[in-house]
Amino acid sequence: MQALPPFARAPVLGAMAAVALALTLASPAYGYHRDELYFRMLPPQWGYVDQPPLTPLIARATTLLADETWALHVPATLLMAVSVAVVALITRELGGDRTAQTLCAWAYATSLLPLEFARVLLTATVDLVVWPLVVLLVLRAVRRDEPRWWLAVGLVVGLSTYNKWLVSLLVLSLAAGIAMLGPRRLLRSPWVWGAGLLALALAAPNLAYQATNGWPQLDMGRALARHNATEVRLLALPILLVMLGLPLVPVWVVGLVALWRGRHGWGDVRFLAAALPVLLVLVVTGGSQFYYSLGLLTAVLAAGCVVVVRWWRDGPRSRARWVAAGVVVNAATSAVIALPLIPVEHLGSTPVPLFNQIAQDQVGWEEYVADVARVRDALPVEDRARAVVVTDNYGEAGAIDRYGAAHGIDEVYSAQNELYLQGRPPEEATLAVVVGTRIGILRRIFRDCRIGGRLDHGLGVDSQEQGRPVTVCDLPRGGWEAVWPRLQHYD
Repeated sequence: MQALPPFARAPVLGAMAAVALALTLASPAYGYHRDELYFRMLPPQWGYVDQPPLTPLIARATTLLADETWALHVPATLLMAVSVAVVALITRELGGDRTAQTLCAWAYATSLLPLEFARVLLTATVDLVVWPLVVLLVLRAVRRDEPRWWLAVGLVVGLSTYNKWLVSLLVLSLAAGIAMLGPRRLLRSPWVWGAGLLALALAAPNLAYQATNGWPQLDMGRALARHNATEVRLLALPILLVMLGLPLVPVWVVGLVALWRGRHGWGDVRFLAAALPVLLVLVVTGGSQFYYSLGLLTAVLAAGCVVVVRWWRDGPRSRARWVAAGVVVNAATSAVIALPLIPVEHLGSTPVPLFNQIAQDQVGWEEYVADVARVRDALPVEDRARAVVVTDNYGEAGAIDRYGAAHGIDEVYSAQNELYLQGRPPEEATLAVVVGTRIGILRRIFRDCRIGGRLDHGLGVDSQEQGRPVTVCDLPRGGWEAVWPRLQHYD
């Protein structure tokens, strides 16, 4: 093995500090993401029907610091900063010198989807670190011929199952890449198998939860596929081109080509080039979420930075200027789309929400809760005494859990995902203010329903909730014990 270049400490730390500062300044803007509202209301437990426990536990813990958006976003900011260092270290592991590491750190830190995911605390935010870290450790095990790094791979993979089982797709993709392009001796290595056993041992409590609860993650995956499969299959490849930003596409494409051909002494890590298309096939086949290929794509970007720096050094100085201009343009575009630079009152008049689903899911929650309260408060006093609030989804439930007390709403129920299991309304609550569910569905399970209002945040931003009905429904047919299973849904 050749000696590794020195770690570009100052420029990489500079990129980490810059993105952390930008995210910190942006942290209070817009509001909670729907997933954050959901996470903060989940009780601590070993697992949930829709995900493992780690990210909800992190979210819950931040409320001990402060029950505010900025507190929830502190771990997200830290995760993004750490991921910048990890991705730059991949470039170093592939022989990238100080300049290549600098390019990688700044290009990645200012790229589109990582910035979007780092704005809020999601399971995907944790994966910003996990996936590149697994790749980095695999590269160290292979390139340094130091098999003990495989145990570190097993450690990270095993622990990351408490965030999402999605890491199994990365493992399958890397294994398939090794089987296709080598080095196939790794598939017989006791260290590799030992890493697999370690990962399984660490994941055992998580697996036990799934087994003893009927494998709910499989049900959840099928539900996501039913809702998203067509869109994912149509958009997976086009969205691949914009995940990091269009100006960076040439960088990761040349990295992919160089890895595939084993250039720059990369013959022993060609499997990375095969792993990305394998992962894309898994994503398209599964049809659940389009962004699942992001973590592996960032590793390919790290390789591309090595190639690009060598390319500009072999030609005129204008090459370096073109690369720098591309990174700057991408950073500016990504910042406008991913960060809350546009005041929320003007957001709806821009195309930003079309490209940033996370921004859509952050706005209007307090206004929606006020809309629900107005419908509830318009009820006669005797009806209010027997009324409960039931929401169609966990975002609405989380918003009422967070802001409802200010309007006298102390309890909320939802039949979506884990909230279905957290409890149904009491049988004596014979009137329901139902948020978001179509009235046609409700009329089949209640004796009488009328629309009392509609959700409207007044910001002009289209979202999953905007314009949906707030319906007053009387007398659930057969009581809540009969009605509750009919309202249950995974998505």
